[in-house]
Parts: sequence; C-alpha cells; structure tokens
Amino acid sequence: MTHEATTDQTNLSGAPKASPEGFIDTDYTVGQDNIEGNVGPFGFDVHNPVFLISALAVVAFVVFTIALPDLAGSLFSAIFSDVTQGFDWFFLGAADIFVLLCLVLVVSPYGKIRLGGRDATPDFGYASWFSMLFAAGMGIGLMFYGVSEPLSHFSSLLGGAAIGDGGMRTDWAPLGAATSEAEAIRLGMAASIFHWALHPWAIYAILALSLALFSYNKGLPLTIRSAFYPIFGERVWGWPGHIIDILAVFATLFGLATSLGLGAAQANAGFNKLFGMPVSNTSQIILIIVITSIALFSVMRGLEAGVKLLSEINMGLAFLLLLFVLLAGPTMLLLTDTWGFLLAYLEYLPALSSPVGREDVNFAQGWTAFYWAWWISWSPFVGMFIARVSRGRTVREFIVSVLLVPSLVCVLWMSVFGGSAINQVVRDGYTAAKDAELPLQLFSMLDALPLTSITSMIGIVLVIVFFVTSSDSGSLVIDTIAAGGKVDAPVPQRVFWCLFEGVVAIVLLLSSGGLKSLQSMVISTGLPFTVVLLLMCVAIWRGLASEPR
Repeated sequence: MTHEATTDQTNLSGAPKASPEGFIDTDYTVGQDNIEGNVGPFGFDVHNPVFLISALAVVAFVVFTIALPDLAGSLFSAIFSDVTQGFDWFFLGAADIFVLLCLVLVVSPYGKIRLGGRDATPDFGYASWFSMLFAAGMGIGLMFYGVSEPLSHFSSLLGGAAIGDGGMRTDWAPLGAATSEAEAIRLGMAASIFHWALHPWAIYAILALSLALFSYNKGLPLTIRSAFYPIFGERVWGWPGHIIDILAVFATLFGLATSLGLGAAQANAGFNKLFGMPVSNTSQIILIIVITSIALFSVMRGLEAGVKLLSEINMGLAFLLLLFVLLAGPTMLLLTDTWGFLLAYLEYLPALSSPVGREDVNFAQGWTAFYWAWWISWSPFVGMFIARVSRGRTVREFIVSVLLVPSLVCVLWMSVFGGSAINQVVRDGYTAAKDAELPLQLFSMLDALPLTSITSMIGIVLVIVFFVTSSDSGSLVIDTIAAGGKVDAPVPQRVFWCLFEGVVAIVLLLSSGGLKSLQSMVISTGLPFTVVLLLMCVAIWRGLASEPR
C-alpha cells in the first residue's frame, strides 16, 4: 500500500488512522485485487479470490448437508472424534503459549507502544469499549454454560474416576476424582472458570493485537494476512495470504454458527417454559430466522448505531440479572465463594492447562480441546472486532483490558450463576436445574428464586440480543476479510454473510448430528487456524520490535 492510500483511510470516528512513521513500505493498495460491480440495484466490492472461494465453498457445504444429512452427520461426528483425540495436546499447548506471550508483553518495554501511533486517542470510552469487548467475546456462551458447566463438573467429580478397558479413564471428571463434596465444588468451579477466563481472552488478544498493530501502526489493510508481512513479505498479497484469509472466513463462519445454534436451543427452551413453545428443530429454525432478521436490521444501521447500542443494552441487562441472582440468593456466601473459586482456579491452573500426561482424557478432549477450538474459531471475528474498536490504546492497556478485566467478569459470572445452582443442590436439596436438559438449566435455576417469569424473560432477551450482536459484528468482520480489508464495502455484502451464518446454523441443526455437527465444524476449522495464530505470535514480536520508540 502506498503511504498516500493509507493516510486517506480513516478510523471509525473519521480521524486519520495513523501517521506515516513506522509504516511498512509496500506498493500494495487496499482493494487492488477486488472485483467491483452491481447486481441489479446492489453494488459489490469483493476480494478475488478470497470471496469467491469462501462463498462457493459455503454454498457447496450447505447443499451437501441438506442433500445428505445422515452422511454429513456421520462425517462431522468422525471429524470431532479424530481431531479432539489426536490433537488435544496441540490445542492445549498453543493456548498456553498465547497466555504466556500476553503476560510477557504486559511487563515488557513493548507495552508502552500505542496502537495508532504516539498521538492516537481512543475512539470509544471505557464503558462502551468494555461492553463491546464482552458482548462480542462470549455472550451467548456464558448464558448457555454459566449454570450447566459447573453443575456438570460437580456431578462428574462426585461420581469418581471410572477405569475402562485398557486402563483408560471413562469418566468426564477434570483431573482426579474428588474425595469430598467441598473439593468437588472447588475443582468443578475452577475447571469451569478455566474455560472462560485467561486462555480464551488471550486467544482473542493475540489476534486483535496483531490486526491493530499492522493496520494502525504499519499502514496495512485491516485483514488477517497483514499480520504475516514480517514472515512472508510481499508474498502475503498472493496465495499465502489468500489461504490465511479463507481459513479465517471459514473459522469465523462456523464458530458463529455454533454459537447461534446454542443460542437458538436455549431461547427455545426459555420460550417453552414461559409460553409453551414446542422444543423442536422447527422452533429453533424459526428463532434463527427471526433473530437473523433482527441482525440484518442492525447490520444496515452500522457499527455505531447497531452493535454499539445493542452491546450497551445487553451489558446493562446482564449486570441486572447478575445482581438479581446475587442478591436473591445467599449473597455473602456467593461473594465469599467467588474469591475462593478464583483462588481455586489459580491453584489448579497449571494442572488443568497441562498439554501432556493427562489421565482425564474425556475432560481434556471433550471439554478443553473443544473449547479452545471454539475460541480459536471465534478469534478472527472477535479479534478483528476488538481491533476495530481499540485504536488509541497502549499495548499494555490493551492486553490488561482484553485479558484480565473480562476474565474477572467471567469469574464473577460463573461463581454467581454456577455457585447458585450448586448451592441449590448441596444446601437446599433442589435438583431441578441439575436434572434439566442443558438449554433449560439456567431457567430451572431461576425457578428457585423470586420473580421467575421476569428473570426468565430477561434471560431470553439476553440470549437473543447476544445472538444479534454476534451475528451483526461477525458479518461485519467476515465481510471486511472477504473485501480485502475494506471497512466501507457495500452493505449488501454484510447482508449476504449475515444470511449465510443463519443458513449454516440451520443446516447443521438439521443434519443427523445436530449440536454435535455444530461442534464438529468448529473443531475442524479451529485446527488449521491454530497454526495461523502460532505464526502470528512470531509476527507480533517482530512487528513490535520494529516500532519507533
């Protein structure tokens, strides 16, 4: 990109992106490989060949899954088993590297470098920034797993270790079996927090930092391939870069589809409880269609009026629901337990994050490896979104805010919701949440508290709005990648990707594997993109080392 082309670009607020100091000298210009034109009244501006290959592959996938649902379900199930069992060590080890690099950057001299140049100022205040970070990062997941995962680990630990043929563990308990109820609570909560705190946010931080650094400080297009300029040089604008961006589109699309499928299942369970809506694929498809339609409206309103507003509304509702559960339950016990669960997380963190010598194979493969692949699949979407709203922050401020603050919020969320559900089982003898189907466990936990109808309705609204913000911002990110880094591509392109996120979620739900098919596609796209993120760590270090100081 020439310096003139770069400085013409603006950030979200319309200010110049950065000064030319430190820019990478390249002749590549944003959009030079794009195809522009019109289809009827709708314009398009897409990267060739990233958009064409990605779009055709997604269409082929949809046709295959609809035409041969049983074969597709079997194939997806086989992929899930092969990847989680054969590459669990790779996912766990890679995630550990991401956490360590983030912590090193916080304490290193590179932490003083400002994203966007020395004189850059943030585009958003802390309240809006944190709201968008959190809503994009894991909104639907926390609603879905905030009650169910702690209950699941607690029950597995109480069940003890089970040894099958060949001496392999067949139970799903993390680490070893618990020797007491108190240990089952501590380790179960530590394992739950482990999947939602430092490691996933480190994955997001690595990708977001690389995009922000190479776009705002180096003057390269806001697309995944730009981070690899220190490794590939000018070749990054050719096929090595095409492959990286195509992988990013696939990973993002299937990561979002999995979350949309989970959100539809939980919203269906909530509507069934409150209004008697049948729990079925048909109901979930209707919900996906309705919510995708709302997301389309948000897409057309843009980032400021759409995602930003919805994120702030959702964070307000989430805080109110969290506060209600805290105050309606055993408040002092939950607050005390939150501190205790944080200490338990830190105590068990080395063992839980170890990639080798694991006896708890089902937990490491079926829980942790799946989660890491899911977060890695989400990372292009969340990372680019974070990069777009984080200009003006120093590297240290960025990592602390992206890594530590959301991690602490996740600790509090898991401790209050999961702790309340476990407390209902242990101290009150109330087992409805424990015995309920996974999508219904949040609502069953709320049943034991006052104002059930109101809080359940808030829960449904949260799931829906998290659904909308994920689909909206995901469409924005996929379109930016498929448009060669252009952030002002025609709106119909974002509409196209928003529609396909919903379509992919629907066809995966209709395959014989259902939710398992969603999880399988996350695993299959997460594996190659893990390699991309590991290479990105090298590129970040080289990029920061070359920054003017």
